[in-house]
Amino acid sequence: FQSLDYDRCINDPYLEVLESMDNKKAQRYEAVKWVMVFAIGICTGLVGLFVDFFVRLFTHLKFRVVQSSVEECTEKGCLALSLLELLGFNLTFVFLASLLVLIQPVAAGSGIPEIKCYLNGVKVPGVVRLRTVVCKALGVLFSVAGGLFVGKEGPMIHSGAVVGAGLPQFQSISLRKIQFNFPYFRSDRDKRDFVSAGAAAGVAAAFGAPIGGTLFSLEEGSSFWNQGLTWKVLFCSMAATFTLNFFRSGIQFGSWGSFQLPGLLNFGEFKCSESDKKCHLWTAVDLGFFILMGIVGGLLGATFNCLNKRLAKYRMRNVHPKPKLVRVLESLLVSLTTTVVVFIASMVLGECRQISSTSHSGNDTLSLQGMSEDVNSSIKTFFCPNETYNDMATLFFNPQESAILQLFHQDGTFSPVTLSLFFLLYFLLSCWTYGISVPSGLFVPSLLCGAAFGRLVANLLKSYIGLDHIYSGTFALIGAAAFLGGVVRMTISLTVILIESTNEITYGLPIMITLMVAKWTGDFFNKGIYDIHVNLRGVPLLEWETEVEMDKLRASDIMEPNLTYVYPHTRIQSLVSILRTTVHHAFPVVTENRGNEREFMKGNQLISNNIKFKKSSILTRAGEQRKRSQSMKSYPSSELRNMCDEHITTEEPPEKEDLLQQMLERRYTPYPNLYPDQSPSEEWTMEERFRPLTFHGLILRSQLVTLLVRGVCYSESQSSASQPRLSHAEMLEDYPRYPDIHDLDLTLLNPRMIVDVTPYMNPSPFAVSPNTHVSQVFNLFRTMGLRHLPVVNAVGEIVGIITRHNLTHEFLQARLRQHYQTI
Repeated sequence: FQSLDYDRCINDPYLEVLESMDNKKAQRYEAVKWVMVFAIGICTGLVGLFVDFFVRLFTHLKFRVVQSSVEECTEKGCLALSLLELLGFNLTFVFLASLLVLIQPVAAGSGIPEIKCYLNGVKVPGVVRLRTVVCKALGVLFSVAGGLFVGKEGPMIHSGAVVGAGLPQFQSISLRKIQFNFPYFRSDRDKRDFVSAGAAAGVAAAFGAPIGGTLFSLEEGSSFWNQGLTWKVLFCSMAATFTLNFFRSGIQFGSWGSFQLPGLLNFGEFKCSESDKKCHLWTAVDLGFFILMGIVGGLLGATFNCLNKRLAKYRMRNVHPKPKLVRVLESLLVSLTTTVVVFIASMVLGECRQISSTSHSGNDTLSLQGMSEDVNSSIKTFFCPNETYNDMATLFFNPQESAILQLFHQDGTFSPVTLSLFFLLYFLLSCWTYGISVPSGLFVPSLLCGAAFGRLVANLLKSYIGLDHIYSGTFALIGAAAFLGGVVRMTISLTVILIESTNEITYGLPIMITLMVAKWTGDFFNKGIYDIHVNLRGVPLLEWETEVEMDKLRASDIMEPNLTYVYPHTRIQSLVSILRTTVHHAFPVVTENRGNEREFMKGNQLISNNIKFKKSSILTRAGEQRKRSQSMKSYPSSELRNMCDEHITTEEPPEKEDLLQQMLERRYTPYPNLYPDQSPSEEWTMEERFRPLTFHGLILRSQLVTLLVRGVCYSESQSSASQPRLSHAEMLEDYPRYPDIHDLDLTLLNPRMIVDVTPYMNPSPFAVSPNTHVSQVFNLFRTMGLRHLPVVNAVGEIVGIITRHNLTHEFLQARLRQHYQTI
């Protein structure tokens, strides 16, 4: 995994842009950003509309055919034919969803872990491509229509993030011919803000919760935030919500502009029946039960995460290494099992329950509030006489949103046995399903599973304890919050999402308390489901802060001392050699301190941390360059010589050699433990290891390749001022996919030409001292969104570099163990 360049490179081309910038241009830039944010919100809402429309179409078609077949076969005794019809629908849909994931593997799952990694600064290949959002949107509608226990709300977050990343670029790798001259937002830093806005818009469209979407992006998604971004993200979320609301209200109700359906998932209005005077939505006494439900929800969520983690590890060992067809077969197996379980459970395990007469008055109220479906119209009467319904079939033979509304608002009762069996089956099957190779969300299955748990608690309290004042819908909502909170471990954003979905502010306190308790309980055992999958993929995600114990380490303990560097004026043959024999994405620009060697010793104290230790034979820069060039066999030059360094080193007096050698062996330096006892490479000599290098700046691999591709160089007979100059726009023209050094036609390059890299390097990157504590290093790296952090000593010499890998929890733990062993 690579890191993203969130830090600005303040080089000469960028300074020219700043010099030409005035208030009018800055205002125009800001206005364009607001327009793009609005467009992202509208497009995300349209993606949600597309997914919702076809999910409803396919689901309605499937259930209408299967239900009529079940009613006919109940009398004729051909239920096996009905099962085959249901299997035909589900297996076809799931097969199509799996094929789309084969086209773009990153489209599998909910996409939330991938977007969280991207916003943290990790470049996940293909995560924000146009092909990804197409496969994601089409795949999730087939997954949901195929009867899998997955939701379409989670993938909406990924889809919105892809829209946010791609729309402001006005170009696509998949559609190479469609390109516009749009010079704005050509950096990872700008794209990061739009991805944050798109992810928030996805949440807002899924739940009709623009404020909840903004808080989700702040709490769970984005690692970098500022006040100006808050307004833009909220505006984008509002645009997505009302775009989806406008079209859904017009398409489903024919009342354009009424805004009756704010999101893909709406919980409806929670309201006690007027005939029940004892009923209250919740009371102070109920808070104790809510806290207990939060504890149980945290335990259930931790169990869910533990089982899913084991399944994911099993898949990584036994499924992923095999041909891709095996992943499709696994998805079909899960679909087959789910379909058979749903059908048999509905036919065999369901009980006939009486339809409550009071539900009709409540039903009229729900219809007036714009609910997508009547609660009573979605009940199923499989094998039950008139005025009764099959409670198990009502939960299984309906879309998941309708089943949630049944548990929240159905006044008729569900059998405790039915609720227990439904919860157990749904728990196990949804845990098995999350992680297979189809686009799949986890929000709705968790809400449905938790709602069944909450409704079960309400039934038990009513039947066995005699608490008649309990409102079953409230306990179903709290159960849904407890289980979902125990799985994903979200707090403030999930609280606001649930409040906005219910339109009931009085639920704020119980939902908040329940989610906090569920999170604390679950965190005692393991992490949230998204963090678990991030860790399983080995993504170097940086948390908000390090552990207190890590402050025993310094920057010198965790840095990488094995440096590959370039000189300010470098021959093309040397640059190509360095780029083709290394994989580093940034290189320090340095000069050697040969004139300062006599200044190393002052008052019998060593000033420099990089000692150039003199021996009888000195490895010069020319020798080092010849060594590098040996691995570059394809270069069209028979002689590969030194780049620009023609200095001839002189021998030091032997007495000074001995003194330096003694001091080196005693490690008598102002920064103790600056270097580990072992050399970074056995091939390195003392001269290479301790060469004093004055640090001048950092230059990225992409910048070096761009300079080579565009022929930015000069000859020895010319001055460096004759070198062609590239503008900031020309440097970023190939963004986000810069050319690779291995694709470069070497025959077009003159190896003896020289490149002056100083105008294009970053001369003022963030840097730390070798004595800096790890917590300070981590906070600087994390807060500023850095990719490389040079470690520079007191006399301006670079002694190491810190990257994201050096700050991961696993790497710091290993270094801490070495620290304890040294002590």
